[in-house]
Amino acid sequence: MIRVALADDQVLVRAGFRALLAAEDDVEVVGEASTGTELLELVRREPVDVVLMDIRMPDGDGLWATEQIAAAPELAGVHVVIVTTFELDEYVARAVRAGASGFLVKDTEPVDLIRAVRVVASGDALLSPGVTKRLLERMSIGLRDAPDEGRLAALTEREREVLRLVGLGLTNDEIAERLVLSPLTAKTHVSRIMSKLAARDRVHLVVVAYESGLVAPGWQ
Repeated sequence: MIRVALADDQVLVRAGFRALLAAEDDVEVVGEASTGTELLELVRREPVDVVLMDIRMPDGDGLWATEQIAAAPELAGVHVVIVTTFELDEYVARAVRAGASGFLVKDTEPVDLIRAVRVVASGDALLSPGVTKRLLERMSIGLRDAPDEGRLAALTEREREVLRLVGLGLTNDEIAERLVLSPLTAKTHVSRIMSKLAARDRVHLVVVAYESGLVAPGWQ
């Protein structure tokens, strides 16, 4: 059972998400919050796998609450999907840096929202190649003068290549096809890389690939 918390200051939005998720046999809504502070109290009180998080909330917005969750070791199993009406690149970049595992807009189709909950609960992340490209372009302002090679010292050459392809937004199946591997082998490589780099999820591998100089905007 995937345990979901809803964080949004609009009652109707929370009610709509709850009704949608209640129809799924493998999803349970364990609580709701209308502020960032309430959400933190909720995830510390109740076991939660996924938070559907609005950005603009009083008493601690969604980005602040996401940062608090990401910084707390005891909440390592809580994955945040930012759900907002504002489809702005600056929000995508800030959400990823804050520790979010996905980013959706509120007019997302119901089937895509449910898929997002399942994808993020499994430990994966919700970033399409198109969003990845925009994210990297947005982050290019903070590009280091020299790549940070030190954090990749534990990776093999094959793992570096896999990380580069993750940074480009490829799925495990696409990585397998590109490197002539089985999908299971590609998935194993990604899991090992996440473990070695202490990455929360796939989104953060994208950030590491960028910050380490393995990938940059415009690369294919």
